[in-house]
Amino acid sequence: MKDVLAIAIGGFVGAILRYVVGLWVPPVQLFPLGTLLINWIGCLFLGWFLTMTLNKWKVPPHLRLAIGTGVTGAFTTFSTFSVETLLLLKANHALLALSYVAASVAGGVLLAWIGFRLAKLA
Repeated sequence: MKDVLAIAIGGFVGAILRYVVGLWVPPVQLFPLGTLLINWIGCLFLGWFLTMTLNKWKVPPHLRLAIGTGVTGAFTTFSTFSVETLLLLKANHALLALSYVAASVAGGVLLAWIGFRLAKLA
């Protein structure tokens, strides 16, 4: 039950953070820049955070769940990314949709790796 409560509290914080960042970064000429930045930030942070908490910091498991699964899980959004991609395709912006998918996937994996490497250097 403590795990579920930790994830719920973290999810509450992460969802609000995503909403606020989404307001600050509106789409740029139909390109969903806000969602891209949210997902990139989440990938960088999670790569760093999990590496630090599994290898270097002693963090209670509930706190790791609250921040890793709750905050980061609610902050990032694969479903919004997927729907925005479909909306771009439906509006006949295939190149923009393909660019969005490539930037999201390649950039997300790259930033998770950078987060991992930053944690290893710390």
